[in-house]
Amino acid sequence: MVIERLESDEFLRWTGEFEAKARARAAAGDPDWSRGARLHPAVARSVQRFQVGESGDGADLIAKAERAGDRVYTAAVRLFVDEERNHARLLARLLDAAGEQTIAHHWTDAVFVRLRRALGLRLELMVLMVAEIVALQYYRALRDGSGDALATSVAALILDDERRHVPFHTQRLRAAFADVRLHTRLAARSFWWIMLTGATLVVAYDHGPALRELGCSRMAFVRATLGLFATIAPAAIHGRR
Repeated sequence: MVIERLESDEFLRWTGEFEAKARARAAAGDPDWSRGARLHPAVARSVQRFQVGESGDGADLIAKAERAGDRVYTAAVRLFVDEERNHARLLARLLDAAGEQTIAHHWTDAVFVRLRRALGLRLELMVLMVAEIVALQYYRALRDGSGDALATSVAALILDDERRHVPFHTQRLRAAFADVRLHTRLAARSFWWIMLTGATLVVAYDHGPALRELGCSRMAFVRATLGLFATIAPAAIHGRR
């Protein structure tokens, strides 16, 4: 009971952080879309694919959070989903400013969504964390290498959110694996590494031309993503026994 209360207190803190961020975002307003944007065709295609990935409604994740029975955590998840929807909106506006359209779907997002929906909350969060960690490296490359002021601004805004999303999901995964036996945690961590490595290689290949235009080679992207994951996985899947 004490542990559950501590976990709820932690997610109450996260709810406060998400709400404070929403207020700050509303006060700051959007970037100046009127300045327009110039994106290399390969970068524009890449942004279109990431925009699809950010545009889910989050209903399945919210439903699973509700079934978990923690109203405080569910409230935090709803605010997280709102930020993801805002990312999709920002990327859509960026594409419009560059004279590009959004796309309705992409095969990598379809696979990712189907995998997430087939799993329970704990495994869905592991899959979601893979996307968040890959996104951290991608938006960093877009921010630093686009050479366009509007794209840099949008990427920086999204990156600031993604940096908070990773510890948010890590907190929940730590709680979910707290009483799981060691051999199960080790198996889960191995499975997680396989997922992360596979997803990183797919993104590096699929977005390779854009990464090259952004000054980041496929190999550098893979190394940076795997390196970041190596610092996160042990903290997320950590138990009391």
